[in-house]
Amino acid sequence: MKKTAIVAAALLATAAASSAQAQDVRFGLRAGANYSNLAGDIKNESTYNNKIGFLGGVMLNVPIIQDGFLSLQPEILYSQKGFENKPTEYTGLLGAKQKREGQVNYSYLDVPVLLKVRASGLVFEAGPQYSYLLSANNQTKTTTTPALGGTPSTAETQNKSDLSGLNRNELGYLAGVGYEAENGLSLSVRYTGAFSDFVKSDNNTYFNGDLKNARHSAFQLSLGYLIPSK
Repeated sequence: MKKTAIVAAALLATAAASSAQAQDVRFGLRAGANYSNLAGDIKNESTYNNKIGFLGGVMLNVPIIQDGFLSLQPEILYSQKGFENKPTEYTGLLGAKQKREGQVNYSYLDVPVLLKVRASGLVFEAGPQYSYLLSANNQTKTTTTPALGGTPSTAETQNKSDLSGLNRNELGYLAGVGYEAENGLSLSVRYTGAFSDFVKSDNNTYFNGDLKNARHSAFQLSLGYLIPSK
């Protein structure tokens, strides 16, 4: 599936390039950070907090209008999303008190295909995005205190491989604004969200079912550079 996403983006860029002059197509690089969390109907929502993750990859800018005002820009990005569990106590099963600490990192291959408007350096961009889950790293410590008192118990999770309860394919969207200089250097602020839940509908045990209706959500700040065409 990961290869399929890369091939699909490459074919789309190639098709768009065929309608433009080859010398106007520009290859570029992007790197920055995600400020991510979860959206949707989330139980015990106050225990899930924002986290910062890396994003970076490549892009291809294909002019639709020759003066660069309107263009198509597919990208292939490695993107770290997820959430942080700050120490917050809540009521768990059978009235027991629970407290979670740690964070969960989901590594994705994101393939946005953006329609980009550039006017006097200002950039407005939006489009659909396909995401493929590469890995999940759950580093969470849960402390449980029995409802009737007693000795608290602690369980630590460091599961880096089990993706069976998660949806690995995701459809979403991306929109943003920014500034792009004549030399191709740009600064972008973006928001990306998902249309679908990332936990499978029949998975009632992942974080005690809190995230059964959760979707990824992230603000992005990134630098880009489009290499000048010859």
